[in-house]
Amino acid sequence: MTGDDRGRGIRAVVTRAIRRKPARVAVLCAGAFGLAGLAFSLFYYIGPRLIDDPVPDPAAIARSIEVLDRDDRLLRAYAAVDGRWRLSVSAEEVDPKFLSMLLAYEDRRFFEHGGVDFRALGRAAWQTVRSGRIVSGGSTLTMQVARLIQCGGQRSLAGKIHQILCAWKIERRLTKKQILALYLLKAPYGGNIEGVRAATLAYFGKEPKRLTPAQAALLVALPQSPEHRRPDRHSARAREARGRVLARMVSAGVIGEGEAQAAARERVPDRRRAFPMLAAHAADRAIAGDRSSRRHRLTLDAGLQARLEDLVRMRAARLGDRRSVAIVVADHASGEVLASIGSPGYLDEMRHGAIDMTRAVRSPGSTLKPLIYGLGFEEGLAAPQSLIEDRPTTISGYAPTNFDHDFRGTVTVRDALALSLNVPAVAMLDAVGPARLMERMRVAGMDPQLPESEMPGLAIGLGGVGVTLHDLAALYCAIARGGEAVRLHESKDRRIADGPDAPRPLPGGGHVLSPLASWYVGDILAGAPPPISAIGGRIAFKTGTSYGYRDAWAVGYDGSTVIAVWTGRADGAAIAGATGYLTAAPILFDAFARLGRTLAALPGAPAHALQAASADLPVPLRTVRIPQGHAEGGKIAISFPPEGALLDLETVGAQRLGGVMLKARRGKPPFYWYSNGALVGIAPTRRSIVWKPDGAGFSTVSVVDSAGNSARIRVEVR
Repeated sequence: MTGDDRGRGIRAVVTRAIRRKPARVAVLCAGAFGLAGLAFSLFYYIGPRLIDDPVPDPAAIARSIEVLDRDDRLLRAYAAVDGRWRLSVSAEEVDPKFLSMLLAYEDRRFFEHGGVDFRALGRAAWQTVRSGRIVSGGSTLTMQVARLIQCGGQRSLAGKIHQILCAWKIERRLTKKQILALYLLKAPYGGNIEGVRAATLAYFGKEPKRLTPAQAALLVALPQSPEHRRPDRHSARAREARGRVLARMVSAGVIGEGEAQAAARERVPDRRRAFPMLAAHAADRAIAGDRSSRRHRLTLDAGLQARLEDLVRMRAARLGDRRSVAIVVADHASGEVLASIGSPGYLDEMRHGAIDMTRAVRSPGSTLKPLIYGLGFEEGLAAPQSLIEDRPTTISGYAPTNFDHDFRGTVTVRDALALSLNVPAVAMLDAVGPARLMERMRVAGMDPQLPESEMPGLAIGLGGVGVTLHDLAALYCAIARGGEAVRLHESKDRRIADGPDAPRPLPGGGHVLSPLASWYVGDILAGAPPPISAIGGRIAFKTGTSYGYRDAWAVGYDGSTVIAVWTGRADGAAIAGATGYLTAAPILFDAFARLGRTLAALPGAPAHALQAASADLPVPLRTVRIPQGHAEGGKIAISFPPEGALLDLETVGAQRLGGVMLKARRGKPPFYWYSNGALVGIAPTRRSIVWKPDGAGFSTVSVVDSAGNSARIRVEVR
């Protein structure tokens, strides 16, 4: 006997009973309905209390850890602790078309019923009786959520009753919005993919906010049989299931016939995509700094990060096997890191891609020379057009040679820095002092590394110190900001208390260079010859090559952004002929071209900048005469104010003099006095002069006599 025959027999029996004894049947029906209502009430109110299945807090369900960019775009995700890809998502973050299809297909009265749709269950039961097989299940989204959180039994009558009790329990504990969010988070999509957001990333490579009708229909179809319909393994079955959903959506009026036909022609994805893995090293750092958070928001720009990661991969492949490239991009006004690429590929074993070369300590080559000359400008030892000697010499027992083993005789300081000559740089470092260079590096936020128990010597000016690419970006941010340091940071949400982004006070008040000295340095670097086919004058940049061609560097900035580039091998092996100018500088200029904007203008010259020719400079500045000693006991010294003095203008007689009295002892007049590299006055015969500070803050006061000897002090004005 078929299901239709059984259905007709039941209807005939019921019809004959009603015709013979209608009153008795009515009484029996009323009694039956009353008892059923009483039983249902007891079942509805008491039943859910009898089951032990807990209703989980939606916020406590294990999710994938996410690292987001400055605009909350996904940079990298990590599988949840149970090995599932389960990414946080809300209904507001999902395409409304998908939600309409989901409710029309699975639970049209979701917002009306209390967890169980008896009309749907009755219809499903009647269809089963009529056809002799299960046509539809009648489960609501709430009942499906009960199954997803493992509340309820197997596919049996007892299991279905248990699931109904769980659904009622869920409806009493959670809102409809929370229940829908649980479904969107937990629905299975094949393999270890759970939730609609993980599914759209895995199959479509996109967030669920904007979906095509074909994509939405596929996502509705998959959870009913995720393994059987996985598009990456069973594309034909997935297409067939999607077609059934599209047909139902046409009949329900969710989409039109033409839209459904176009959707049916759309290709079903036949592979599973990798989850986003941008800024892999920065993401690891964020999680290591705060393991309790599920979402970490960084200052990085996902679009810029992706463009520069593509650039790094392309350039590394062009450089050759085992060669690596790293880039740091920072906004020098705020200190926010906009991009951080530690290697050409996190999983590239040949290039040791798991090593973050933005934080690896390496020799910086000549990239510290701008700071050396900046200190000389600040102390009044030189101006850009001052003449300096580039000849074979021994300085404090150290005999530097130039990179090309040639000497150019008398050159300007501008040319010495632009051409990265070693002898003048070492001579200037001897004048300003290696200890002072190290101190200003630390003020910039750097952590310079020397061999254990070794004191800073002249070799640090040519790369004899360990720094990181992140360090160099911080230094050049300070130069670009007019000499004021800024802490580079990657965390957008908060600073980790004990991590590298901790908001610790900057030593020395954050003063790395004076504004004038910083402008001199930037003006020289902007005039350096650019790489072949690049346009010069718009980026202030410096290159460097470490001893033995192990590291090649290029660091530069425009009016808003600093970019630092490193190339080499992560294992420290030498690469013959790989210089900063030939290998790193072209990448630097390419990186600026990929910022997605026009270059910001560099600052103009300050009013008190010396831009005269060498012969027109003040006499002590025409030629750089390296002093024979410093403030600690040379031929000239500053007797007032003392080193480290805290100057209160009122207590030192500022009201009477109109400024602070500066006094020198020893030395040969005339005396040239400077504040932060700017000439404040000339004393032809007297050893004193009145100085009017620009305002509160730290200042470096220096004096140079006619013989080129100098002294300096550091004071704070309040």
